[in-house]
Amino acid sequence: MKKTILALAGPTAIGKSALAMLLAQRLDGEIISCDSMQIYRGMDIGTAKPTRAEQKAVMHYMIDVADPQHPYSAADYAVGAKEALATIQSKGKVPIFCGGTGLYLESILYESAFVSPAADPALRDRLESRDFMENYEELKKIDPESAACIHPNNRKRVIRALEIYVLSGKTKTQWDLENQKKHILPDTLLYVLAPKDREKLYERIDRRVDEMMAAGLLSEVRRLALSPESTAGQAIGYKELNNYLAGQISLEEAVEQIKQASRNYAKRQLTWWNRNKEAKVITIKQPSELPMIAEQIISDVAGV
Repeated sequence: MKKTILALAGPTAIGKSALAMLLAQRLDGEIISCDSMQIYRGMDIGTAKPTRAEQKAVMHYMIDVADPQHPYSAADYAVGAKEALATIQSKGKVPIFCGGTGLYLESILYESAFVSPAADPALRDRLESRDFMENYEELKKIDPESAACIHPNNRKRVIRALEIYVLSGKTKTQWDLENQKKHILPDTLLYVLAPKDREKLYERIDRRVDEMMAAGLLSEVRRLALSPESTAGQAIGYKELNNYLAGQISLEEAVEQIKQASRNYAKRQLTWWNRNKEAKVITIKQPSELPMIAEQIISDVAGV
């Protein structure tokens, strides 16, 4: 039982963190965050980071490990997360990966089947000099599956997907499909929480944004003063409120844009995990079902 690795994935606001806490307390586990924004110090409210009380009750890893003003990659995350995994297993505890960033989670659970083409500075300069929507429209033509999983404003990922195609002749989606031939790590149970009713999920997302605003998200964004060119500055919530602080939009418009961006992100997360054939999908209607789901997973763990 102690050798089992648990992983919880799915769209934002579905209940992953609450389920991870339940499982950690029942299974003597510790949690490794797989959220590409919870890694940044100071970005607490907008990333729905576990509270101090939650982090005191259950040990969490890969939270507050990076300065939001500095770049941090999936490769950086993989190094730290593998160290965290080894630490938890050395204690004889159950590692529980939890988060919505599919790229981060899969970089840990699967051994890479390929080495993607190295960056080409000249090609990257040319792509970066173009209008970002021009790049995105081109990606939609050559690799619509990747485009569906990447936000149009995520310039780095759009450019990287184009770069992979130009340098290798294969789309990022083709690489990903080949990579899926590698099996998940032994004794790993991967669960994807999926909404029974997407509209109910979107309502929860909207409520959570309102709760974040009430909790002081605007003050947090003002205090951090993130560069709009930084990865952290492009995070949902921070980007829109920075636009408000710059006088580009009203506060009401910023809040509505955060809600829409969060709903769109949930759609992309579902698209990402729908292609994973080794994940066990658990449909959830409402948060009150989480204890029952926890019991189901505990039963699965006992059978490993």
